[in-house]
Amino acid sequence: MPTYRYVHVNADGTDGDAFELFQRITADALTKHPETGLAIRRVPVTPQVQTGSDTQRLSNKNLNRLGFTKYERAGNGTYEKKAGDGPRTISGD
Repeated sequence: MPTYRYVHVNADGTDGDAFELFQRITADALTKHPETGLAIRRVPVTPQVQTGSDTQRLSNKNLNRLGFTKYERAGNGTYEKKAGDGPRTISGD
């Protein structure tokens, strides 16, 4: 489930304190705080994507453990499996 960021709406319409809430992606945005009943609104947040040289996180061992299949180009239009349960090779055509 994704994490959504909400802010309390002050009486003058300005943003108050912020908090995060796990919700199903299909759920409508909340308009009232689930515990206090105070007015809230959902705030758009840029998704956080991990990039860079964090080789430990994207290692073949971790990808395999998490259920991903990874292929690397082997030449001649084929790709060779390096992690996961998919077929041993696939064609890039």
